[in-house]
Amino acid sequence: MMVEIGEEQVYTIPLRNAKHAPRWERSKKAVKVVFKYLEQHTKTDRELIRIDPKISEKLWERGSEKPPRKIRVKAMKFENGIVEAELAAE
Repeated sequence: MMVEIGEEQVYTIPLRNAKHAPRWERSKKAVKVVFKYLEQHTKTDRELIRIDPKISEKLWERGSEKPPRKIRVKAMKFENGIVEAELAAE
């Protein structure tokens, strides 16, 4: 079974909503913000979204208290509905 790539899109995800979480939970909240953003913009359920570990590493790079303000992500949506996201080249 060959899976065709349907769409490929680069998103700049603002993570300012993570600032509304307690200081020690901001990176954890940022991961949830990334999933929610991709869920809304790709019209896919959260269970079908796969993020690359490099995205998580980037969010946790400076610890749990200081996630980046925004992150660029390249998302590919396949015909079977699965969305794979990876860190966009800068």
